[in-house]
Amino acid sequence: MVSLEQLLQLLVNGITLGSIYALIALGYTMVYGIIQLINFAHGDILMLGAFIGWYATAVLGLPFLPALIISMILCALIGMAIERIAYKPLRNATRLAALITAIGMSLFIEYSSMIAFGPQIRTFPSVLPETIYNVGGIIFKYSDVIMVVTAVVLMVLLSLVIKYTKVGKAMRAVSLDKEAAQLMGINVNNTISATFAIGSSLAAAAGVLLGVYYNQVQPLMGIMPGLKAFVAAVLGGIGIIPGAMVGGLLLGLIETFVSGFGGSMWRDAVAFFILIIVLIVRPSGILGKNEREKV
Repeated sequence: MVSLEQLLQLLVNGITLGSIYALIALGYTMVYGIIQLINFAHGDILMLGAFIGWYATAVLGLPFLPALIISMILCALIGMAIERIAYKPLRNATRLAALITAIGMSLFIEYSSMIAFGPQIRTFPSVLPETIYNVGGIIFKYSDVIMVVTAVVLMVLLSLVIKYTKVGKAMRAVSLDKEAAQLMGINVNNTISATFAIGSSLAAAAGVLLGVYYNQVQPLMGIMPGLKAFVAAVLGGIGIIPGAMVGGLLLGLIETFVSGFGGSMWRDAVAFFILIIVLIVRPSGILGKNEREKV
């Protein structure tokens, strides 16, 4: 019999993991909402962000916050470059062509990084205090608090940007009707680049947080978190920003509870089983709406 204390412990662990999935899923859902592209290179941006954070802390000796900001800025620039080089020429191509390009870009980044950084695992330095808290039998670390707080702050900032800024309003307009937005004077190309920049910066933040959490980085570290974040985006409703947040938190909780009840070998399989069920039962996701396409 599982005690209430154990359930609360699993809940805390699930929220910590889910907040990271939510950050990554936001990048997927933003790009899909604008240009209907599944950017499978998104998880590899996470990996680049983790390596930039590792270099900033281990080599340059910077603290956590400056390393996080530098990683987010550089990955935003990388995301914009990828969009201009790989995706912009295919703006009017079929979805399949863009999807294959995204997969190719993902593989290119992974193996280019393996050549540049080497295949070995690098230890992420301890940039946060190792303080451990025990509140009513529920144990969590200082790094857990920082992960959740950082994720929540970034998600709130993103919501404010989307709702109140000129760039955010342009993103919403382009996602609703690209041609009409262009006729109204919105620079669609710059808006799409801004979307990639913001999504990539969030992925970089998630990469640094994962590096701090697991104390290691390596060139293929973005594959599984990237795929799971895609599952989270679909679960919540891809193209819907609140859906990415909800889907990420739910997936983190489900994974943690599966592991906590003795199914740690199944935690990855459960994520993709959820994807299959959602696509069969409710393809639009939890917060999505079923829309009919006119032929």
